[in-house]
Amino acid sequence: MLSIVNSYGLNGIDGYIIKCEVDITNGLPGYDIVGLVGASMKESKERVKSAIKNSGLKYPIVKVTVNLAPADTKKEGPVYDLPVALGILSATEQIPESTLDEYIVLGELGLDGSVRKINGVLPILIAARLDGHKKIIVPKENCAEASFIDGMEIYGVSSLKEAVNFLKGEMSLNPISHSDYDDVKSKKRKALDFKYVKGQAHAKRALEIAAAGGHNVLMIGPPGSGKTMLAKCFPSILPELTFEEALEVTKIHSIAGVLDSKEGIVYSRPIRSPHHTTTTIALTGGGRHAKPGEISLAHTGVLFLDEMPEYNRSTLETLRQPLEDGVITVARAESTVEYPANFTLIASMNPCPCGNYGSRDKECKCTPQAIHKYLSKLSGPLMDRIDMHIEVDSVTYDELNSEVLEEPSEEIKKRVDKAREIQLNRYKDTGIFSNAKMNDKHLKAHCKISIESDKMLRFAFEKMNLSARGYNRILKVARTIADLDGSENIQDEHIMEAISYRSLDGKYWG
Repeated sequence: MLSIVNSYGLNGIDGYIIKCEVDITNGLPGYDIVGLVGASMKESKERVKSAIKNSGLKYPIVKVTVNLAPADTKKEGPVYDLPVALGILSATEQIPESTLDEYIVLGELGLDGSVRKINGVLPILIAARLDGHKKIIVPKENCAEASFIDGMEIYGVSSLKEAVNFLKGEMSLNPISHSDYDDVKSKKRKALDFKYVKGQAHAKRALEIAAAGGHNVLMIGPPGSGKTMLAKCFPSILPELTFEEALEVTKIHSIAGVLDSKEGIVYSRPIRSPHHTTTTIALTGGGRHAKPGEISLAHTGVLFLDEMPEYNRSTLETLRQPLEDGVITVARAESTVEYPANFTLIASMNPCPCGNYGSRDKECKCTPQAIHKYLSKLSGPLMDRIDMHIEVDSVTYDELNSEVLEEPSEEIKKRVDKAREIQLNRYKDTGIFSNAKMNDKHLKAHCKISIESDKMLRFAFEKMNLSARGYNRILKVARTIADLDGSENIQDEHIMEAISYRSLDGKYWG
């Protein structure tokens, strides 16, 4: 007898329907599973057998053939354990087949018949809803994540026996209650406050501009000058996540298996800070199954690279495409997927191996050759994609000893939110949300400058040997500065300030 149970698979962050076909025939007892399945799926037969037996149900001593269609897509992971088990029970008439037709089924089985948490539930639910499915059975541990999707009846089960009894009508299950994103987004990520950062007014101003326009920042300065602390304060002034953004980033975290099952959703902008020993695959994503990497996990948030020259140069070069396009294409032998990677890059570095080159109060002991070699670890094309380069020097004793608190992050965030609101209205229905993502068309429409500003920009272009990309970055930063000032047009002082954030190109790399 043949039974079919509907389930779902994932290709990147997009879900697609998988039909688990189970055929029971007379013959020598056996269990074959086909449909371009991976090693983890071939092992599932032992989990399914034990789960059925240990749940007090009858496992057929006949020929069992399982096909996961479509057969031309790779299937991995334990997500199909529960649908296959239910398919076997349906084919042996232990549960009515008609009840299974209207459900999508997902879940990993333990040997004792328990149903365990799986990864990627949120993108699957979104895809299933778009495909018109109304009822779905998921592991109970995934209920918090699933509760943010409305318009569907979602049932959480903790065991195979519970799922069977529910489908047979011997017990009732209530659909999980819908969770309101407004109730959770009020939770605040614990971030440092700028009011505790002594001095560094120039760096704080630059980070405010970066938060307001979504610009990338590189901080250069000696050890102990506060670069890392400034970066840790940066999340405290970022705009709140919208529900649409939260869903998109939660999908990525769910697929990667790093989503907090108790929270069920990412409610604040993610902050990722990989160590400098991070591999290329860990940063960009990949592996056998093309999983998302750090830059995708930082989508809508911040990627912080501390001591940037210490990273492998080839690893850093992989940042070029996502910094430009906001996506990363991960191509592997078994699959090619595209993940969102629209993040703000905050990087820090020492100016030389000893860290004191360019310091106002410390002596550098490095040779010119050593300094050049150290700075050369960052390529010109990569530096070109970082909008703002700022110098962070050591603070004085009087600044450190002062008991006066600096401007709090809450006040800075108010200005950032106001500037972001201006940008959202400006780029309404264009597909972009910040000045950093403007293309040539937007630059011409929204970055008109005066004759005097044009002269300043021409001088900077020739004197600093800027590329076309560097020229555009200055205009984008100037547009954000104007938005923070509430100015409809870019003024001369806005251009002048924006140019100052590219001046370190000549000091360190000139």
